Amino acid sequence: MGKEYLGEFEELILTMVGVLQEEAYGAAIAEEIEKRLKRDVNLSAVHVTLYRLEDKGLIKSKVGGATSERGGRRKRIYTITSAGLALLRTMKETRMDLWKLIPQLKMSV
Repeated sequence: MGKEYLGEFEELILTMVGVLQEEAYGAAIAEEIEKRLKRDVNLSAVHVTLYRLEDKGLIKSKVGGATSERGGRRKRIYTITSAGLALLRTMKETRMDLWKLIPQLKMSV
């Protein structure tokens, strides 16, 4: 896999999959973003982004069991892959290096 670049929303979704672990499914990811970031997100956009991240090999999915709360429907659970973790780690390190170059942030980083 060559150099992979993520958009801001892709990075956010990938990060939330890592945060939520075994509870990472579309609706839970959207709820977590709304709760933690006070940002409205479209559930369809979350699902499209999850599919794209899976196509890139950054996450993988499995179908969970059916629940009565969901009317017997099953939910797709996502987990971050080692490639996804490596990409997040690289992105974090790159950002930290750049932030250290901003004079106004030198004392706070």
